[in-house]
Amino acid sequence: MAHSVRRDAPELPDFSLLKRLARDQLIYLLEQLPGRKDLFIEADLMSPLDRIANVTTLKQHDVDKLYKVEHKPIFYACENLLEEQGIFGDVTTDEWSFYLLPLDDDIISLELPEFFRDYFLEGDQRWVRTAGSALHLLHSVYGPFSKVYGIGRCSKMAYESWREQVEEGEQRARQAEIGNVFLIDRDVDLVTPLCSQVVYEGLVDDIFRIKCGCVEFCPDVTSSDKSIKVMLNSQDKVFNEIRNEHFSQVFGFLSQKARNLQTAYDKRSGMNIKQMKTFVSEELKGLKQEHRLLSLHIGASESMMKKKTKQDFQELLKTEHSLLEGFEIRECISYIEEHINRQVSMVESMRLLCLLSLTENGLLPKDYRSLKAQFLQSYGIEHLLTFSNLKQLGLLVEQQPGETLTVMESRVGKLVNDKTAGKLTDAFSSLAKKSNFRALGRRLNLVPKSDEEYDLRVPRDMAYIFSGAYIPLSCKLIEQVLERDGWTGLEEVTRMLNGHEFAVTAGSNGSDARVKTDSQRIILVMFLGGCTFSEISALRFLGREKGIKFIVVTTAITNSARLLESMLDNHA
Repeated sequence: MAHSVRRDAPELPDFSLLKRLARDQLIYLLEQLPGRKDLFIEADLMSPLDRIANVTTLKQHDVDKLYKVEHKPIFYACENLLEEQGIFGDVTTDEWSFYLLPLDDDIISLELPEFFRDYFLEGDQRWVRTAGSALHLLHSVYGPFSKVYGIGRCSKMAYESWREQVEEGEQRARQAEIGNVFLIDRDVDLVTPLCSQVVYEGLVDDIFRIKCGCVEFCPDVTSSDKSIKVMLNSQDKVFNEIRNEHFSQVFGFLSQKARNLQTAYDKRSGMNIKQMKTFVSEELKGLKQEHRLLSLHIGASESMMKKKTKQDFQELLKTEHSLLEGFEIRECISYIEEHINRQVSMVESMRLLCLLSLTENGLLPKDYRSLKAQFLQSYGIEHLLTFSNLKQLGLLVEQQPGETLTVMESRVGKLVNDKTAGKLTDAFSSLAKKSNFRALGRRLNLVPKSDEEYDLRVPRDMAYIFSGAYIPLSCKLIEQVLERDGWTGLEEVTRMLNGHEFAVTAGSNGSDARVKTDSQRIILVMFLGGCTFSEISALRFLGREKGIKFIVVTTAITNSARLLESMLDNHA
């Protein structure tokens, strides 16, 4: 077995330093204003601020009141108001350049949920430099990086922005802690974030919404009359052992844990006073803490089971798996129609439509028209603009005549010749938004054969995060590029993904083949436009298999609901 030579994975760098940097800079800014002061803060920044400098810290630096500002584009409004009052000249504006919030040992977030819509839909590039600066900060604290791989137009620009900043600054020779970097645009793989999450942490995020690493469990989880906010990270020992597990495995694990806990408590019965004293001072506190966490996670699991074991969820997953496998598409369409007409959650219906479109390379015009009409009738005509957003992003499109083989046509074996393929004119721009999911799936083996049994207790590949139905494209690309040390041999894949791929040797310390230092086995993956907890679980799995560690840096944690809500046209 190859597993026996598995090397211990390298230690992760300590990212708490990033938190300290952000905190020190904030305190420095507050100190610039002697005396008591009020702080006005954008609603979106409340959670990140709390993680970096809590109320106590702010109070220590004479912050009197905190005001939450709900409406965007707030800061221009501030300037206008100050100008109207004629005091703008007396105001100094400082920027708190907070880039990176470590959410956990291996997850760092820029907390920019708006990145996805701003860049991929509006084409607004204002955050690209921010991403470049974040990379620069990581490079100067944990680098120098030796290899940078990437795919996507935004990744390329962020990479270039970072290089510019490296050239402007001075270089210090130091021992790198992170050797390699992989940048990926969210729109390289839109299928993965639109799938239902079934690993524990992903499911918790889908159902309860994890915000900035913190979740609010409602009374039916806490079996009390109030909600509790819980930090979800590796410090929570119970959570840490189940976060990456397929949900079907979690209950068994928790009940085993409860039995072990009971045994630990029961040890007390035969103790003398001295042993009892030791037990109380050394073990009891830990056991009580574990007990509290255990009952919370059991409560959360029960609550999720109630919501999800209904026939509905199984049916839903079956439909998703059929779409991923390209199987029984007409049945899937009927299922989606029923979903729409029963007015089950609007975002869910939209998610299924987008999955159908992405996996089938667009909808047949008659299906597109009929599904769109049913959707607008069911959920309201005001979503008309949302459809044009989805179309612009390539999430929900109709096939152009002669552009692709529908399932029926390929079954009958009638080949449709695309005459325009020779002339790469306008056909190319419409192809650019095509998802090519089936072809990519075959090329990269993304969809395991469905006739084989998949044992979720002992996952054999990254597909376990989707019950064995599908290996996430984003993670498969990362695996392949690291294996090949570049994009060689993946030309056909990158062509289907619209190119913009790159692989650059950034520093010299990676070229010494004799010494595969620890830093070479630490890979920083940066998702531009968000990534899901399921992808993070898949990368952790891949890391364990290969004896490497992944650090995920993302503009924000996303999931299907967040991604689609950012497409709704209530932003205008």
